Amino acid sequence: MTELLVHGYPENDQRKIDIFYSLLSRYPNLQWIPPDLKTADAAARMRAMYNLRTPDAIQAATALYSGATGLVTNDPAFMRVKGIETAVLDRYL
Repeated sequence: MTELLVHGYPENDQRKIDIFYSLLSRYPNLQWIPPDLKTADAAARMRAMYNLRTPDAIQAATALYSGATGLVTNDPAFMRVKGIETAVLDRYL
């Protein structure tokens, strides 16, 4: 959510922020999973192994530990992570 909402704040675009917030807080089959110590440790290992930025490593570790079968993103860095299928949206356009 942070990665999506951040773009509306410099522009002070409350409409954009509200749209993203509304969509992502009500989207069916989307579960918000808070990070825990196990996920933080896995994220640190993934950050080191795959040279990911910290937010990306947290997302990848959360996806793996929650049992997600895939990750939809627009960041090809996730394709380096083993154990999770990654769909990069730009490749489908």
